[in-house]
Amino acid sequence: MPRSWQEWMSSDMSECVTGYIDHVIFRNEDNGYTVFVMKGVEGQEELTCVGNFPVISQGATIEASGSYINHHVYGKQFQITSFVEKMPEDALAMERYLGSGAIKGIGAALAARIVRHFGEDTLRIVEEEPERLAEVKGISEKKAREIAAQTSEKADMRKAMMFLQKYGISLNLGAKIYQKYGDSVYSVLQENPYRLADDISGVGFKIADEIAGRIGIHTDSDYRIRSGMMYTLLQASGEGHVYLPQEELFGRASVLLGIDPSYMEKHLMDLAMERKVVLKENGDSVLVYPSRFYYLELNTARMLKELNILCPEDEGFVQRRIRQIEKETGTILDEMQKKAVTEAASHGLFILTGGPGTGKTTTINAIIRFFEGEGVELRLAAPTGRAAKRMTEATGYEAQTIHRLLELNGLPEEEREGQAVHFERNAENPLDADVIIIDEMSMVDIHLMHSLLLAVTAGTRLILVGDENQLPSVGPGNVLRDIICSGEFSVVELKKIFRQASESDIVVNAHKINRGEQVTLSNKSRDFFFLKRQDADIIIRVVIALIQEKLPRYVEAKPFDIQVLTPMRKGLLGVERLNQILQRYLNPPDPSKKEKELGQGLFREGDKVMQIRNNYQLEWEVRGRYGIPVDKGVGVFNGDTGILKTINEFSETAEVEFEDGRCAEYSFKQLEELELAYAVTIHKSQGSEYPAVVIPLLSGPRMLLNRNLLYTAVTRARKCVTLVGSEETFREMINNEKQQRRYSSLDIRLKEEL
Repeated sequence: MPRSWQEWMSSDMSECVTGYIDHVIFRNEDNGYTVFVMKGVEGQEELTCVGNFPVISQGATIEASGSYINHHVYGKQFQITSFVEKMPEDALAMERYLGSGAIKGIGAALAARIVRHFGEDTLRIVEEEPERLAEVKGISEKKAREIAAQTSEKADMRKAMMFLQKYGISLNLGAKIYQKYGDSVYSVLQENPYRLADDISGVGFKIADEIAGRIGIHTDSDYRIRSGMMYTLLQASGEGHVYLPQEELFGRASVLLGIDPSYMEKHLMDLAMERKVVLKENGDSVLVYPSRFYYLELNTARMLKELNILCPEDEGFVQRRIRQIEKETGTILDEMQKKAVTEAASHGLFILTGGPGTGKTTTINAIIRFFEGEGVELRLAAPTGRAAKRMTEATGYEAQTIHRLLELNGLPEEEREGQAVHFERNAENPLDADVIIIDEMSMVDIHLMHSLLLAVTAGTRLILVGDENQLPSVGPGNVLRDIICSGEFSVVELKKIFRQASESDIVVNAHKINRGEQVTLSNKSRDFFFLKRQDADIIIRVVIALIQEKLPRYVEAKPFDIQVLTPMRKGLLGVERLNQILQRYLNPPDPSKKEKELGQGLFREGDKVMQIRNNYQLEWEVRGRYGIPVDKGVGVFNGDTGILKTINEFSETAEVEFEDGRCAEYSFKQLEELELAYAVTIHKSQGSEYPAVVIPLLSGPRMLLNRNLLYTAVTRARKCVTLVGSEETFREMINNEKQQRRYSSLDIRLKEEL
C-alpha cells in the first residue's frame, strides 16, 4: 500500500506546532493541495500553512509537523508533512468547541463563561454532569437539562467521530459519514470502507483506499478490486467514454490497484450480477458499461426511434412554399437546401449537417419560415449561452440554452436523490412545442440528449443541426456522429461552399484541413495568416503584440474579444502558462483593482474568466437599466465565459458578468470553479465563435495534435485566423487523422430491433 499522507515524514523535519485552522485560503480538491491560516500557535499571531491533505476541516485543532519555508512571493510559510487532529483538550480549545454551534443554545459568550467556571474539567462536566451547568450565570436549570439531553444525544456521534479521526477523517467528513450510517459506522469501516466512495459525496476511491490501508484491509480484498474497477469506469466517462473494452478496463484498473488483471474477471461477473455494470459481447471482445450509461444509450435510442415518424407533405405544396420563401427573403436555395426543407417537413426527426460556409444558417431560416407559415409553435435551442446567442442573431428568433428550454431546477444536493440535475420539463411535463430545432449538436452529450428527449412527445418534430467533424462533446457519448452513422434517420449533408464563403480563406482552408489537404501558407490571404516562429517565448511575444496592437484594429474588436486557442493545458504554450503571462499584459495590476490569490495564481477585477464545471445550483440574474433585475434563474455551465467584475473581501464573494448578460455571485470557495480565459483549450472553445483567433503551435503529444482539433480551432474564427509557430507541426496536424478513440455505441443501440 502507498504510504498515507500522515506518514510522509521527512528526515530533516524540525518543527512541531499546535493551533487551530482559522480559515482555508485555497484548496485543490483533485490533489488535496491546501493553503490555510492557523491561529493559536504559541508566540505567533497567525501562521500560513501549506501541504497536501485529503480532507481538512475549518475550526479543527491540529498538531502539525513540518518545517518553515520562505516563499519568494508569499513570504514565511509552514510546510506541513504530517498532522493529527485533536479533540478539545485545553480550556481555549474547549471554548471554541462549545461556541462553534455544536451544542444548540451555547454561543461564543456563554461558552467563555462556562470554561472560565469549570476550567480544564469542562468537557467532563458537559458529558457526565451537565446539570451542573446551571452553576453558570445565564444558564437556568431548564437550559441545563436541554444541553444535557443534546449532549447525551451527541455522545454516540462524538465517540464515532473520535473513532473516525483515528483513520485521518476530518470532523466535517466524519459528521457526513455518521449521518449516513449512524452506529453501524464501525461495522461499515471494518468490513468495507469502499462503501464510503459509493454512498458519500466528497469521498472518492482514493480516500476510501487510504482508510482501508490504515484499517489493514489487504490490497487484494474483493471490495477493493470491485471499487477500483467502478472508479476506473467512472474516470473513463470523464474522458467521454460510455464503456470500456474489458482488456482496457483490466489494464487501467491494474495500474490503479497494483494487482494482476487475472484477479479481475471473477469480480467483473460479480459486478454484473449486482447490476452495477452491463456486459455486451462485440465480436471477440466484451464491452463493459456502467449500468447507468448503458440504459441512457438504450433509452435514448428508443425515444429517437419513437420520434422518427413520417409526416408526408404534398410535394407540390412544399415546392410552392419554398419558392414563396425565396421570394420573401431574396435568397436562392440550392438543391440540397431545398431537400433539407422538404425532409424537415415530412419527418418527425431530421438531421442537418455540414461544415462552415455551406449554408446551414440559410437552410435553418428557410425551415423556420416554412413552419411559421403553418402556424406552429416553434422552439430554438443550443447547448451553450454563446451558441444560443449566435442562433438568435442568425435567425431573428429567440433561442435559449437547452438547460433553459428544459427549465433547469437547481435542487440542493440533499434533495436530488442521486440525480445530477433536475429539469422541470420531463416525461410528466413535456415541452409544448410542435417543432424544436437544436443547433451545435456535436456538443450535446448523452445525459443532455436523454433529458431533452424525455421532454419531447411523439408528434413533435425534432430537427438536429451540427457539424459532425467538430470535436465531440465534453461529457460522455458521441451523440450526433452516432445518430448519423446509424443510417436510421433522414440526414442531409450540405457540402457546397457558397460564393460569399468561398472568398474566405478561413472557410476554404477549414475544408482543406478536414479533407487532409495541405494549405498554402503564403500570407497573401486577407483572413488566414501564418507567422513562422520556433521559440516558445518569441511566439508568446508575437501573440501579445497581435492581441494588443494589430488585430483589434484589423477586425474592429476589443483585445478581450480576441481569443487565444491552444491544444494543450500544460507546457510552454499550454493554457496555464499563457494565461498567467497574458493576464500580466491584458489586465495588469492596478491599485484600484482588487485581487484574490488562489492556488498558484490569482484573480483580478477585470479578468476574463471561464466556468470549468457545470454548477446547477448557482443563481444568476440579468439586470436592466439602473441595475434592476429583469430575469433570473439557476445554472452556470462548463465553458461559459465572462468578466470578473468585483471582488469583495468583506463578504468573501466575487461577481462575474457572463457574455449573455447573466451576473452570478461566487463565494471565494466557489472560485475554484473558474479559471482565467485569455487562452483556452480548443476543446473548451467548442460551440463558440470569436471575431479573431490566435493559435500558437509547437510540437507536443501526437494524440492532441490532430486534424480534428485544428479544424475545430480554425472554424471558431469569424473574421481572422492567425497561427504563430512551427509550420512543420501545422502540416503534421493536417496529416494526423488519429483521434482519441471515443467509446460510444448509440449507433449500435439504434440499429438493434427494439
